Amino acid sequence: MILPPALLDQAVRRLAAGGLVAFPTETVYGLGGDATSDGAVAAIFAAKGRPRFNPLIAHVASLAAAAALVEFDERACALAERFWPGPLTLVLPRRPDSPLSLLVSAGLDSVAVRMPDHPVAQALLAAYGKPLAAPSANRSGAVSPTEAAHVAQSLGPDAALILDGGPCRVGVESTVLDLSGPVPLLLRPGGLAVETLEAVLGCKPGRPELLPGTAPRAPGMLASHYAPGLPVRLDAEEARPGEALLGFGPGPATLNLSPAGDTTEAAAHLFAMLRALDRAEFTAIAVRPIPESGLGLAINDRLRRAAAPRG
Repeated sequence: MILPPALLDQAVRRLAAGGLVAFPTETVYGLGGDATSDGAVAAIFAAKGRPRFNPLIAHVASLAAAAALVEFDERACALAERFWPGPLTLVLPRRPDSPLSLLVSAGLDSVAVRMPDHPVAQALLAAYGKPLAAPSANRSGAVSPTEAAHVAQSLGPDAALILDGGPCRVGVESTVLDLSGPVPLLLRPGGLAVETLEAVLGCKPGRPELLPGTAPRAPGMLASHYAPGLPVRLDAEEARPGEALLGFGPGPATLNLSPAGDTTEAAAHLFAMLRALDRAEFTAIAVRPIPESGLGLAINDRLRRAAAPRG
């Protein structure tokens, strides 16, 4: 998919002026702003209604661009060379001379970086020439957007210039791996299966929990997140009266993530189907069990956060 030159130029000029641009990645649509500009990053937080203590991911066009922001060790180099561009975010120590706004890392001494695998995202990053801070292009805590129309529905048509790159291929956010310390930590399961990471790392990453009163080290770690307006009930075998049933595998359902029981297919459909079922005619969304393997780990992570008590 190729962006018209005039639209790409418009997006670059908007970013240079401190404005925001919503753009597609292989995972979900991101709400991008110049990651080196305090004003642009603050505008992202304002547009999303996002808590200031929740860090953002810096998106880059190349490994060299990432190396100017954070410090790579052998583990990070091996993972980036294997999986970038792709749905993997690495949390690494911030370079002392990093040009990133301190708002991007929410005051932490580490930064989350990734290289997206989508032609529109790559064209925008290459043309702009600076890293883009880009959380998902939706109101904070709501269901992530996997189509351009979802961005407009969530943020309103005037919140950003929206680059339409079609439906996102992966459909759940990137896997976030913290390599800022000696032990790899899986901060967020996502579009790259953990089993694939383990084969390169040679070990199983740890799983930290966000303790009460502590700030998250990466996006998507808040207990209640990715939530539709309706309550979500997990591990349901059938719908109760008034509920919509989100299926997985064979069997009747209001909508089915994957009749064949394929977690990769289910991940691609997850957010779009949650949005489609979030309607006044239903009282809640019941979800059939999904296995904790492959991308099922990421799907269940998102569903548990969607079902969590809301403050």
